[in-house]
Amino acid sequence: MPETRVYSEAEIAARLAAELPKWRFENGWIRRKYKTHSWKSTLMAVNTIGHLAEAAWHHPDLALSYAWLEVKLTTHDAKGITDKDFELAKKIEEVIGWRPGEGSALEGTPQGDARFAYIKYD
Repeated sequence: MPETRVYSEAEIAARLAAELPKWRFENGWIRRKYKTHSWKSTLMAVNTIGHLAEAAWHHPDLALSYAWLEVKLTTHDAKGITDKDFELAKKIEEVIGWRPGEGSALEGTPQGDARFAYIKYD
């Protein structure tokens, strides 16, 4: 198996700007904070990310509270940021940020009703 490429800080900054503009690099991790409307929404996001991480066999660190969740990615065995981190971050962003498109048969979560509000999309 070829050696895993670890990206430099400049390369990480460039990739985040181009591919994951809501993510940032800090203290050796790429990270993103998602805001939710409630504990239930936070837990649904955690479970979704858990599924993606397990399927990818690449596990982020998570920090969470009532209405937010922070995802932190690094490749521990490579001691830095690798393609694994970028790929999983993109998949998390795609799935957590997904909403039905205009004209879709799917309505999407009612954002105007606090009983049903989910992710605070940005």
